[in-house]
Amino acid sequence: MDDAIRKAEALVEALGYIRTFRDCLTVIKLGGSAMEDPAALRTTLQSVAFLQAAGLVPVLVHGGGKPIDRAMTAAGLVPKKIHGRRHTDDATLGIVVDVLTREINAGIVRELRELGGRAVGLHSGPLQALHGDRLTLPNPGGEPIDLGRVGEVTRVDRRLVTDFTDGKIIPVIPSLAYDAAGGWLNVNADTAACALAAELRAVKLVMLTDTPGILRNARDPASLISRLDAAEGRRLVESGAVEGGMIPKVEACFAALRAGVGTVHVIDGRRPYSLLLEIFTDKGVGTAIVP
Repeated sequence: MDDAIRKAEALVEALGYIRTFRDCLTVIKLGGSAMEDPAALRTTLQSVAFLQAAGLVPVLVHGGGKPIDRAMTAAGLVPKKIHGRRHTDDATLGIVVDVLTREINAGIVRELRELGGRAVGLHSGPLQALHGDRLTLPNPGGEPIDLGRVGEVTRVDRRLVTDFTDGKIIPVIPSLAYDAAGGWLNVNADTAACALAAELRAVKLVMLTDTPGILRNARDPASLISRLDAAEGRRLVESGAVEGGMIPKVEACFAALRAGVGTVHVIDGRRPYSLLLEIFTDKGVGTAIVP
């Protein structure tokens, strides 16, 4: 009986959040080890299907770093990273596109449908949501660094995305963009999710990662910061408390807030149902970043 009462109390707690966020757009970036673990991915997609059934409006964005690395190795190619970005020549691009669209995106859409959700992959022809330009990196004292077919998002087809969300269908968008000539560009998934959330004026952007959230000490999970404003976040970056691969992720979060996104959440995608726990409980389980 006590267990049943706790479940009922959790539902009552969730009710207020369901009312608050009903019909509101939430962009969810899938990434990290959670995409590698079938059980973790399934609980995440169950959570997404629950959001849709509860009246929220989820939009998914995903990358696919580790599967791409494996496919490149199988093809005899050596992955090359420059300042954390994958150098993408034509051969690499072909693998990136194939893994993201035919393997990962199709798998996510299929599993969401199996779980009772309605979903569609947006990544081809007239169903391309992201558009961009080639990206080069600054190189003090020298020529800009050419990353090959790597891009940044310059335009989001808002109408395309909302045509599906208005029809209660979950858009599932890989981190790929079209350039002006109709060619593919490989885009960082974090920045793609932020660009999408900004264009949609999403109430929430949720970043699924391999950490509990933003930590004061990167080596101490107990140092989790539950709520963080942009000013304090800046101080953490400047002090070195936020380091390594978390820096560009936090910078992308700041950019989303500046563009009008309501709240950005950084959570551990490996934790079962972390998405629901973060959105529908008072304490949450990760870090909520606010303006």
